[in-house]
Amino acid sequence: MNEKENENKFPLIGDKFPEIEVQTTFGTKSLPNDYKDKWLVLFSHPGDFTPVCTTEFYSFAKRKKEFDEINTELIGLSMDQVFSHIKWAEWIEDNLDQEINFPIIADHGKVANKLGMLHPNTGTNTVRAVFIIDPRGIIRLIMYYPQEIGRSVDEIIRSLKALQYSDKHKVAMPENWPNNLLFKNKVIIPPAKDVETAKKRKEEYKDSCYDWWLCYKNME
Repeated sequence: MNEKENENKFPLIGDKFPEIEVQTTFGTKSLPNDYKDKWLVLFSHPGDFTPVCTTEFYSFAKRKKEFDEINTELIGLSMDQVFSHIKWAEWIEDNLDQEINFPIIADHGKVANKLGMLHPNTGTNTVRAVFIIDPRGIIRLIMYYPQEIGRSVDEIIRSLKALQYSDKHKVAMPENWPNNLLFKNKVIIPPAKDVETAKKRKEEYKDSCYDWWLCYKNME
């Protein structure tokens, strides 16, 4: 690995996901090209055979059907070798009765460094990162968690549904949609971008505007 590849970078939302070939428990994969026309959740974990990570992988695998239903694939990652991933997946199936039904990347630093997953003080333990990548290969959402806190699969699924609905209907999604305290499952109309539209907005949405910049509507 040359010095440039070894650089620990932090990508930005809206960036194209870097093209990388990886070794996984399901064979070699080309990211993001093997997932064209699909949404992809790439999530890293500090290490195999660790308690919090085990609970996360159990939950991701248990809810794989829900991800399938929203056209989304899962792929895990840590800097363990592939035989460790395979053995850990076997342990989860044997002891927790849950097959790990998605690939796990055996990273040697190439992916972790490209995506800013390594903290200088954690050695080879990757942080708990989540990257949501859209069917065009664009990074749409990034979440980072400390080692001691497990992720919420509910929140990842909610975020995927919100992104997909926003893309399809060109609207914005309120806090905790579809269970927002103010708007419930309604969605937000993007604010007007010119004076004329702003003047018309409250009349156009008479019963669903607090002001021209804060209007909402029912889901389509």
